[in-house]
Amino acid sequence: MPLFGKKDVSKKTKKDAEKSQSIEDKYDVKDLLGTGAFSEVRLAVSKERPNEMYAVKIIDKKALKGKEDSLDNEIKVLRRLTHPNIVQLLETFEDKSKVYLIMELVTGGELFDRIVQKGSYTEKDAAHLIRQVLGAVDYMHEQGVVHRDLKPENLLYYSTDEDSKIMISDFGLSKIEDSGVMATACGTPGYVAPEVLAQKPYGKAVDVWSIGVISYILLCGYPPFYDENDANLFAQILKGEFEFDSPYWDDISDSAKNFIRQLMCVDADKRYTCREALAHPWISGNAASSKNIHGTVSAQLKKNFAKSRWKQAYHATTVVRQMKKMALNSGAGISQDARMDNQDCLVNGMTESNRL
Repeated sequence: MPLFGKKDVSKKTKKDAEKSQSIEDKYDVKDLLGTGAFSEVRLAVSKERPNEMYAVKIIDKKALKGKEDSLDNEIKVLRRLTHPNIVQLLETFEDKSKVYLIMELVTGGELFDRIVQKGSYTEKDAAHLIRQVLGAVDYMHEQGVVHRDLKPENLLYYSTDEDSKIMISDFGLSKIEDSGVMATACGTPGYVAPEVLAQKPYGKAVDVWSIGVISYILLCGYPPFYDENDANLFAQILKGEFEFDSPYWDDISDSAKNFIRQLMCVDADKRYTCREALAHPWISGNAASSKNIHGTVSAQLKKNFAKSRWKQAYHATTVVRQMKKMALNSGAGISQDARMDNQDCLVNGMTESNRL
């Protein structure tokens, strides 16, 4: 099924190739879950199996005109990736005016929300989260894909279960390494690696830097780099200037601090790979502390991230309200935050409200 009337060179399933089949043949498209600059996400229910639900991203071709390659790239990337911690693209449909991406539905909400709601939270919890992210990104890198926009908003819980796995979403800015040298300044301020800001050619190491930033936030509740002025923020990042401030870091283990330093190393050649990070004692051993740090971390998360968290996405309570209206015969109450991979900065990061 060529997208936008062009030859689609990416891998397709047999079902994708059946031109006669439309999305209406297979799914009932239901309530609105969220909107982006060029798309919207709705709940989709399988007609063959009414208890199975998905998220369908609906992209307006007219609004996307001139940026078709961005969508083609995202689809190509997603079709290459199959991993338990990566939100899966299941199939695509196209009609005269729209492209439809049938995505795995995740219902557990955002990372920070879950941490704030917890009664107890430790370094071991943070290490468990980062281990999952590193495993998925290591797989991604093996497949030749660089995410380029890893940040907490793109880490979603698969379900509302207490032991739910974490999922990586938003592949709108992802790049396949064999598609050319990467030198484009893209990503989200605060999480972007120094070599990107320096406008140097870069590679997989940019994702590791971002995971370092996320790890830092998970242990204190505030970002390692911050300034209202972007120029000052970028200057901090280029120098790798960050501190383990007292009292917020007083109870954090030396192993955790060492782990973060290895990931947030300005020299990309000396920076850990995902594989090396997975072998660090804080991740693979027993170096992570079991001390409850929930009070400090949750207070800082609420203080530092509450205002900006929903800039590009819809609020979780809106989704809960929509989902409760659904009279699905499964009978299960679905408290879900199947949000647009915060990506719907377009499909591919084309709205620049908090992008570089």
